[in-house]
Amino acid sequence: MTDLNTIAENYITAWNESDAARRQALLKATFTEDVSYRDPIMQGDGHDGVAALIDGVQQRFAGFRFSLKGKPDGFGDTIRFSWNLGPEGTDSVIEGTDIGVIENGRLKSVTGFLDKVPAQ
Repeated sequence: MTDLNTIAENYITAWNESDAARRQALLKATFTEDVSYRDPIMQGDGHDGVAALIDGVQQRFAGFRFSLKGKPDGFGDTIRFSWNLGPEGTDSVIEGTDIGVIENGRLKSVTGFLDKVPAQ
């Protein structure tokens, strides 16, 4: 049985990891080689594509951290979980919900939805 909590926690840990070598190991443990990521703002494919997205988010939101919001749920090969993004110890600035397809305990695809974004 797939542990949804572990998958979601590994996902969040990968997005928070700033060290490229450690992040690469997390990407391999969390995502399939051919992972696809899509949300309303960005998209990436494979470990290199997701790593580039993480780099971009970390540069744009320096000092911000992701955290899980609530408890992941799912059924079959699908997981759903929500997250917060903001400076550590303060209210989140951005919130979202991601839907993932799991293959052999790793994420094969992720579709992200933005639930809360700051006014532009």
